Amino acid sequence: MDTAEFKEALIGLMEAKQHWAWPLFTSGQVAADRLHVHFEQEYATYVRDFAILLGRAYIQCPIPAIRAELAENIYEEETGKLSLGKAHAELFLGYPAGLGMDVERFKDIRMLHEAARYRAYVDEATLECGWETAMVVATIFLEGNEYERAVLDADAPKRPEPDLSEHPLVKHYGLDPSSLALTRAHRMVEAGHRHVAWSMVDAIDSSVYPQVLSSMEEILSRWHTYRDAVARACGLVRPVAS
Repeated sequence: MDTAEFKEALIGLMEAKQHWAWPLFTSGQVAADRLHVHFEQEYATYVRDFAILLGRAYIQCPIPAIRAELAENIYEEETGKLSLGKAHAELFLGYPAGLGMDVERFKDIRMLHEAARYRAYVDEATLECGWETAMVVATIFLEGNEYERAVLDADAPKRPEPDLSEHPLVKHYGLDPSSLALTRAHRMVEAGHRHVAWSMVDAIDSSVYPQVLSSMEEILSRWHTYRDAVARACGLVRPVAS
């Protein structure tokens, strides 16, 4: 397997990072008093600690150029000083706060079993499987989405970025657009992060490809199970067509 084939395999896995319940979330079909489940579980599984997860790849990586790129990403995640001046985890809490939720509950989140199992593998992949797996899991799987092909192919469909007034939380739940600071920050820096993530893949030795792909397959499987559990906890039922 050469680098191009490896990247294609990674893209294929990322294109499978889609969940049947997400259209129900984005169309306002989750009861407002259940939305906290989604926010709490996302915060606990990776948002709160994302800079730490990046840091694990940074610490293990022997390549200075890769460490420099990871360091810039960590700096933005922890400080927001390349965008809006606040840590991204703090900006994330603007969503539930803007919806009138008690953000104190985010200090002691009770994780769903499937969420804890998913997070356990995030920890394993970023601590025990080498810097290459840690980097790919953090910068591509956790930070990326099903539109990763567009990073490498200008003709591929890009992730939609509607006006903030059309954001699902604004349209369906009355969130004030001023509470979408994290969305604005992402739009300021994420395009660069996506290109950097895929450029760093070029530094991975082909001998490690099987380990990285195996970890990506495992984390994708656990992510789907985790998101199934969140959907159930939010009162959603999988459509028959799914």
